[in-house]
Amino acid sequence: MIGKLKGILDTIGDETVILDVGGVGYEVHCSAMTFGKLPAAGEACTLSIETHVRENEIRLFGFASEQERQWFRLLQSVQGVGAKVALAIQSTLSASDLASAIALQDKAMVARAPGVGPKVAQRIVLELKNKVPAYSGAEAAEMGLAADIGEGVASSAVQDAVSALGNLGYSSQQAAGAVSAALAQAGEDADSATLIRLGLKELAG
Repeated sequence: MIGKLKGILDTIGDETVILDVGGVGYEVHCSAMTFGKLPAAGEACTLSIETHVRENEIRLFGFASEQERQWFRLLQSVQGVGAKVALAIQSTLSASDLASAIALQDKAMVARAPGVGPKVAQRIVLELKNKVPAYSGAEAAEMGLAADIGEGVASSAVQDAVSALGNLGYSSQQAAGAVSAALAQAGEDADSATLIRLGLKELAG
């Protein structure tokens, strides 16, 4: 199976690209997120590849990072999610947004993707809760905090701060990220007022 392709980006279409590898042009399906990270035609390009083999065709799906490829695989492990729906989700939500939505059990965020109904969104956030691809550094802290909030085990100061930011119009993912950054700055014992103030400063920046 093909796991990675490195070559020259030959052609960029609406849903696919042609990647020239040693004179062979590979047609690769990509999400909108990956399209947004591609270089210009004629430049060097490397894509992580997921190969789908069917009875009458071989289809390649390309991703700007290995993490996005992992998400593509994970999403399809959920009943009712095929390659088309998985790409639609990845075209709507970034990897970190998707991870946060699952940690917060925010099915409404997942349901924003075309072709994803409430039932499928519910299955995604439930079945993938403990399967989120590994993150590092600040992202890991943010995902951990989001999971704590989703499970109702975060401290009262954290939950109050996230709730306050939500009441100001910020999404649950934005609020969790801002409070995570505030915690890193102020420490675990910070009160809700401090977390709100620092969180707002983070969001404004």
